[in-house]
Amino acid sequence: MKIYVTKKKKLPGTDYREVHAHARKLYREIERKTKRRPYIRSAYFHKEKIFLDYFWSHIWQKNWRDRVRRLKYYPCALDLLMHSRFEPSTKENPNRRSELLHRFAGMTTDRELFFVQVSERKETGEKVW
Repeated sequence: MKIYVTKKKKLPGTDYREVHAHARKLYREIERKTKRRPYIRSAYFHKEKIFLDYFWSHIWQKNWRDRVRRLKYYPCALDLLMHSRFEPSTKENPNRRSELLHRFAGMTTDRELFFVQVSERKETGEKVW
């Protein structure tokens, strides 16, 4: 699997409130562009939409430390999903046979490795992050 090197840096800060504020600001910029569900267009999936709303409900299931760690990579993950043309590792979701999981590998400008997982529903082709 090839690793995409992003052009974005991790979000600064160690406190949840400051990291969340920066990440939420980026999300609101994307959210303002549409009246319906917020999405970005992916280069790998031939400019198909990847919906972003599931990420925010998923992040609330994590503890505080894990939330901060994941939110710090938010701008890097958006850059990766929008611009990467490298093939992800793809497998069927073991918990739901109707979904495929695409795992993209990325590296920040500080040379830190991270992964972004996008789920795709087989029936509709809808992609959710």
